[in-house]
Amino acid sequence: MDKNYVYSVTERFLRYVQIDTQSDPLSHTFPSTAKQKDLARLLVRELHEIGITDAAMDDHGYVYATIPATSSKAVPVICLCAHMDTASDCSGANVKPILHKAYDGSDIVLPDDPAQVIRVAEHPYLADKKGDDIITASGWTLLGADNKAGVAEIMDAAQYLLQHPEVPHGRIRILFTPDEEVGRGVQHVDMERLGAQFGYTMDGGELGSLEDETFSADGVNITIHGISVHPGVAKDKLVSAIKIAAEIVEALPKDILSPETTADRQGFIHPVRIEGIVEKAEIDFIIRDFTTKELEAHEFYLRKVMESTLKRHPGATATFRVTEQYRNMKEVLDQHPQVVACAEEAIRRAGIRPLRMSIRGGTDGSRLSFMGLPCPNIFTGEMALHSKHEYVSVQDMQKAVDTIIQLVQVWEERS
Repeated sequence: MDKNYVYSVTERFLRYVQIDTQSDPLSHTFPSTAKQKDLARLLVRELHEIGITDAAMDDHGYVYATIPATSSKAVPVICLCAHMDTASDCSGANVKPILHKAYDGSDIVLPDDPAQVIRVAEHPYLADKKGDDIITASGWTLLGADNKAGVAEIMDAAQYLLQHPEVPHGRIRILFTPDEEVGRGVQHVDMERLGAQFGYTMDGGELGSLEDETFSADGVNITIHGISVHPGVAKDKLVSAIKIAAEIVEALPKDILSPETTADRQGFIHPVRIEGIVEKAEIDFIIRDFTTKELEAHEFYLRKVMESTLKRHPGATATFRVTEQYRNMKEVLDQHPQVVACAEEAIRRAGIRPLRMSIRGGTDGSRLSFMGLPCPNIFTGEMALHSKHEYVSVQDMQKAVDTIIQLVQVWEERS
């Protein structure tokens, strides 16, 4: 890295998070919200400004761009990927980012809602960030570090590489995606247009983390059909789909198989939406585990809960629909060990100790890996995701930029 380089990552990040890009899991359009294209258009314009002439957004809202090779070697084409949308768990509108310079190590009270306090006791990673410059939201919204930190880091790294053609690297493809948070982030990626052989999502958390394993994931929809009768004459006739749905959820274990009671490599069954009327009700679940075999076991268990509940309600029927969402990317990455090895070396060269981790979740890289683009996940600094307590360290973001720049050089050296 040029020691005189002035990072643009913070300036970019503060600008990007103020653009509302929240995705919508109930939408049937793609992208699920048109406003995600607002950020995509800005990114295309900024890519042109730094000298990337082929930057473009397609009809689906994907942004594609190329950093030309500076090496004459036959270096594999590497893709750098981040998603533009923010989660539906918490509002992403009118985000007011706050920069806390030289953080003093104390709890952070968010000014627009003083009841929102980022407590060090609840966020132990924050204790290690004393002296860093910390960015938070104001208390009313999430921040959007997931994943606009990754977007800003890729943009800053692209700017650096274009300003420093003496840095040897192969052809680099940039991909910014919509709708990652609703599980459809790479649904319409044109892999031929992308033209990369290996990839990295910039969507990890703490400094130095490198994630080569994710959950495998399915969605399950249970649709219950009851019998609607006027309540005045309903005795022995009415069968409430609402009550059946409530019984199914109530029948789930209280001490295992839920996000709030599991950790590490334990999977879960998690109801995320329930709605309906007497005649018809629906429950949506997300099913998660690190192995597909266990995923199927959780689904078998949930189906048995549904069937046993229906037996208590003659006349009611239900459907059980499973939708594959993504699979553990380790199944693919283990076949291409050089992808993770290059990332580990890049992190070391950036002056950081690599931390191999597994994600209790997924990234665009999960599906990209199974689409022919082996794609682990590299840290960005984003923490306390999907909440009003989300925060990121400026210094972590700068180290992520350094890591990208080292990464492309490692690939060039090893080609």
